[in-house]
Amino acid sequence: MADTHIYGAIVIGAGQSGLATAYYLRKHGVDGILIDDQPSPGGAWRHVWPSMTLFSTAEFSNLPGIPMPKYPGYPPASHVVDYLTAYEERYDFPIERPVHVDTVDYANGIYTVRGGGKTWRARTVVAATGTWSAPFVPSYPGTFVGTQWHSANYPGPEPFRDSSVAVVGAANSGAQIAAELTRVADVTWYTRDRPRWMPDDVDGRALFRRSRERTLSILRGHGDPGADPHLGDIVTLPEVRHARRSGDLQATPIFGSLSEVDAEHLIWCTGFRPALRPIRPLLRGRRPKHSGLFLVGYGDWTGPGSATLAGVGPSAKATARKVADLLATVES
Repeated sequence: MADTHIYGAIVIGAGQSGLATAYYLRKHGVDGILIDDQPSPGGAWRHVWPSMTLFSTAEFSNLPGIPMPKYPGYPPASHVVDYLTAYEERYDFPIERPVHVDTVDYANGIYTVRGGGKTWRARTVVAATGTWSAPFVPSYPGTFVGTQWHSANYPGPEPFRDSSVAVVGAANSGAQIAAELTRVADVTWYTRDRPRWMPDDVDGRALFRRSRERTLSILRGHGDPGADPHLGDIVTLPEVRHARRSGDLQATPIFGSLSEVDAEHLIWCTGFRPALRPIRPLLRGRRPKHSGLFLVGYGDWTGPGSATLAGVGPSAKATARKVADLLATVES
């Protein structure tokens, strides 16, 4: 079934990046629609591990328009999902779901999006598909005979009780999952580099402030000053801090072969890649082949901190402005 209307913009993905972009597109009066592959609001936050929380407090984790409701301490994923649900309801965005986008084609200034047996057309497309559905696992020689996992499907600590677990990754997810598992399992935490801890009295707000400073510098034409080399990478959330102080959470240099890993389980906390499969044919490297295709929310690809609730706003705002300017040119 084809929607014969030609939209100003189609936003693929209705998680935090898609919603922030939709907010600013509406500010510019752009006729748009969002297409989302989830059955209900929340984006990737619907799928994170049970104990995962934000790195900062609720008042510092807002999308543009309305603040996140208060929460004591660091909000869990359920609080974020509730917030994104309320955000959708507040602005009543037109969202088609659940629809998995199969293809995106371009011809004669029009993008055609197909998925779920339906077709939509638009003059511009904004990819806001995130990364959660594209977990990354590095290649190592050797063979691991146990069960392999990724932070994308980590189910919480209970299935690992009284077992041996190897956790790989020196960033926040690796530290959090390894720390949590020390309560129930024999954990070896493998890291390629020495963990860079943030001070105990500093949380994710410092990272977001640095991201905002980097964004402003780029917008002013001064270039990207990069991350603060003195700040560290890992937020010492309460459980991480406890495991570290007790000596249960200690880093081990990364193995050279999977055959060296002596554990029943191996959990890769090695990050994600942009989930760009439907639009990959329309990209040349990281750049669109045609005007009218934009990317929002893919980390430093699209702006410092743009993969976070607090950091996606500037990228979404700038993208909406570019969409509006392009449409004004087409219509004039």
